[in-house]
Amino acid sequence: SRGDFEFSEIALDAALNKGQVDRLLSLIARIAQGDTQFIKHDIVVPYKKEQRVFEVHARPLWDWALNLLDNPLLAPHFVWDAQRVYKHNGTDFERFFNEPWTGDRWWDIQSRLPPNLDGAAPFCFILYADKTKLSSHGTMKGYPVMARCANLPVDIRNGEGIGGGRVVGWLPIIDEEASEQGKPGYINFKRIVWHEAFIKLFINLDKYSKTGYSYMCYDKKLHWLFPVILILSADYEEQCMMSLIRGAQCKCPCPVCLVPHEELSDLTKTHAIRSAKDTQAALDVYQQSKSQGEALLKALGLRAVANVLWIVEHSDPHDAMSVDRLHTVHGGMGGYHVLGELKATLDDVGREAQAAVEKSVEEFPRWRDLNHFTTVIHVAFTDGNKKRDLVMQVFYAVLPVLTRRASPEGFRILRVICSYLQLDSLIGLDVHTEQTLAMLDAEFLDYVECAMTSAVKDLKTDWNFPKTHLWTHARRDITRKGAAHNYSFRKKFSDFINTSLPSYGYQLTRWVTIPADFLVCWLILLEIHHTNLWYIIQIHEHRYLKVNYENTVDWRQSTDHLRCNPSFHGQPRFDCALIQLTAENIIFVRLILMFKCDIPDIGAFQFALVQPYTAGIVGGTRRIDRDLRLIRVKSVPRVDSIIIPLKSFIRGAILFPDPEHHDEYLVVEHVDSDMFLRMKSWAR
Repeated sequence: SRGDFEFSEIALDAALNKGQVDRLLSLIARIAQGDTQFIKHDIVVPYKKEQRVFEVHARPLWDWALNLLDNPLLAPHFVWDAQRVYKHNGTDFERFFNEPWTGDRWWDIQSRLPPNLDGAAPFCFILYADKTKLSSHGTMKGYPVMARCANLPVDIRNGEGIGGGRVVGWLPIIDEEASEQGKPGYINFKRIVWHEAFIKLFINLDKYSKTGYSYMCYDKKLHWLFPVILILSADYEEQCMMSLIRGAQCKCPCPVCLVPHEELSDLTKTHAIRSAKDTQAALDVYQQSKSQGEALLKALGLRAVANVLWIVEHSDPHDAMSVDRLHTVHGGMGGYHVLGELKATLDDVGREAQAAVEKSVEEFPRWRDLNHFTTVIHVAFTDGNKKRDLVMQVFYAVLPVLTRRASPEGFRILRVICSYLQLDSLIGLDVHTEQTLAMLDAEFLDYVECAMTSAVKDLKTDWNFPKTHLWTHARRDITRKGAAHNYSFRKKFSDFINTSLPSYGYQLTRWVTIPADFLVCWLILLEIHHTNLWYIIQIHEHRYLKVNYENTVDWRQSTDHLRCNPSFHGQPRFDCALIQLTAENIIFVRLILMFKCDIPDIGAFQFALVQPYTAGIVGGTRRIDRDLRLIRVKSVPRVDSIIIPLKSFIRGAILFPDPEHHDEYLVVEHVDSDMFLRMKSWAR
């Protein structure tokens, strides 16, 4: 835009360095957001005949919301009304869920707004809170609260620019006192402090959630906006604080439903959903009779503390609570428990096998935005994103070591990890349809069977904890809140040019030949003999390919970045891809060479020399592939590589070499949601 040009001109004239430009852009973004200042509050909470004072720094949520509403750049993007959206799957229309307004919770809330107010709509907040370390040594800690506006599309609200998430509060961190640790009174005291601090975010929010806020929108239509806490996202410990349940060891330790503690690992059962109304009723009993009320609250796993979220209409904390993949799945179930079980098993297989696993992990194919590891056994991460990548990579790395014969217990864990990866990929789809939800239901049953029937010592009892059970609410959350050639190159190139170009609409008036001394380098001049004339062909090598494709999950454009480079950051990298070989056949290939060829009198063409991979394995499917649902391909001899147009590329791919079987590779289907869904169709 012109504004971008003028900003660049000013930055160049002022000779600003990169750090100064970044700071200036950050300042502009904060000013555009309104940059409401934090307000310091002192909250006083009594404990044991003394008044304890804590500092809270907060931006009122509604002030931040008004800044968003007043921003003309955001105005066209707000969505106010609940939607039920459908897509034709070739046979019938099926409902799909992606943005929050396509879920049933938004629909239910809007249906309960005053019918006499024309244009009544919810203004929906997404809140996230988690204690975090602010220094590398962990001595400095903070307790930020992050807010996002659910009425804005995901690309905006999850971004870092205008309309993106903002820190709206810093909650107090209460130091543990050894003399008070574990005492019910002190535990309740800490929860009272948390909620007294959290309420400072709700200035005017409670009032407008009941009366509505009159606002003239971008479309010149008057809307009555009712603020709502639509989604609460947090780790399990913070979920306990938000919902005021007693924790992992109480009789009903789930913040969403009333599952008994002893049935946490039984994922086949469903239980009654908690509600703010029932919780308030139990607290009323406690206020009338402490002995009777305490027994009731204990049976329900609740604390005798009033929840500040109750003051905001249509903001039931139990309904707003959502499965956080980063903490519950990647940081908890997969990155801690599953990976922990796997590491314990590797301790029993010997150093040689461990060294083989470490080597396979280090040699795992590179991929954009995929963390790379050099070790797995003696490493620990707190980052859930790294744990997610590590579990996926180590699954393929241990296949030759934890075989059915060498380690029956380890092989059973592999079956659990296989199902875990399937579930994680399904849950993580950016768009869910009725079909993918059915796949999720079926996979969940398979996961339950793998975990429950495993004979691994202590496996089932070790997983009897709330983060395992929280998986059972994933489906409900979705529906309610949304979702290569070498030697024979010369001959093959001539054949390809003369036989394939006509099929792409180019008519040749002569047979094109390539001399025997054909070589490839950065720029090659080729002489082509035709009758008594010599033509010059220029061939330019390319080492980077940007592939845009329609994502099968959300039907939007996605991009892969493929490399064909003998020294990419000091390492050879020749990526793999999925291509459309013919109208009916889709195959995997590995890049050997990419180039642009200028043919006289015809034009310029872009080609790739690739090594194909066949889907069929001689002798039929291997047993391990059936047990662990692996997709295996085999490379054809390098001399049988082929040349294809670059436009036949569908998307990139990761193929992991099977060290036990020469020239065989396993498709890493969990690299992203699109590949996961494509491989479901491939397997059929």
